[in-house]
Amino acid sequence: MQLRLEFQRNRVADDVSAVTAAVRPILQGVLYGLKREVAEYQGGYEVINLRMLARLYRPGDGDCGLCFEYAVHDAVKTQDPLVSERVFDALHTYCNLEGREPASILFGAEKTGALDLIDTAKNLLTPESVLRYGGRGRPVKLKRHIDSVAAAFRRREVREKLPGSINGLWKADLFTGFRDTDLWVGTTVKINPSRLEGAQGLRIGIVPAQQGRTDTIRRDEGKNLIVCPLPYDGAFMEIFYAGWEVVQSFLHADANLPPEVALPRSPDREVARRLVDRRDYPVVDVIEALGPLAQPELLETSPRDPLLISRRTEDVEVETGSVLAPIASAY
Repeated sequence: MQLRLEFQRNRVADDVSAVTAAVRPILQGVLYGLKREVAEYQGGYEVINLRMLARLYRPGDGDCGLCFEYAVHDAVKTQDPLVSERVFDALHTYCNLEGREPASILFGAEKTGALDLIDTAKNLLTPESVLRYGGRGRPVKLKRHIDSVAAAFRRREVREKLPGSINGLWKADLFTGFRDTDLWVGTTVKINPSRLEGAQGLRIGIVPAQQGRTDTIRRDEGKNLIVCPLPYDGAFMEIFYAGWEVVQSFLHADANLPPEVALPRSPDREVARRLVDRRDYPVVDVIEALGPLAQPELLETSPRDPLLISRRTEDVEVETGSVLAPIASAY
């Protein structure tokens, strides 16, 4: 028997609003995936419009995975039932965490540089934030170790100084848990299930469901992970890939309406038209403007806990007040 949240959100109401909701975090992932020096040359991330984004964007192997991380983070954070109910079950049933308010803290990174996630992550944590991990031992206070975990991604000598209980925590893409009880677990998100790797400091792995395999949440003893597959048909993965197709086709068409062969589904073309109509506006403003047009219970961005804004640097020293981590490029 699966535990469910006490509040029930709507399922997919219509294709257009659902895909519009998915497009928003995907656009955010593409925007903040630009190198910092490129964005600064244009005046900063906040002034780059959709037309310019199409000119600046250079497709890479890890782009889909990065946007998948943003979308999963946003879905957990805003309690989209297509994702949050499954994560809720994984946290309660398999990780033995108590709480009623599931939340997500973005702690992603990329291998082509470093993603500097400004103070937001530390602001969401408190001195009493507890990290649970996949082994026996005393839980650790996450905020106390966050800078060391961030530095461990780039510096092997820092990894060796981390407590054994959180070894490998630098591989986390998210911290998922409950805001009301302040309990968290390291969570890895992979668009390619074959790339899923375990570590002592990680507890949950979120991946797309694989064809021919059950999408039931399960414990992988070999990886020491609770694997949480996200289903396709009429569910989160189908919506995510529809949004990804719209954004990629729109950018490839140089911010114009893609040909019908590129987006044969009418709902996808309608969402692309919404982007075309707004191509001369800053991307951050477009993301906000699309909020009322998106299915609000699906992937709505919450003003209480906005998606983290990121900046890249080629080599950076970790300082108090910043979080540094990787965004995988091989999926």
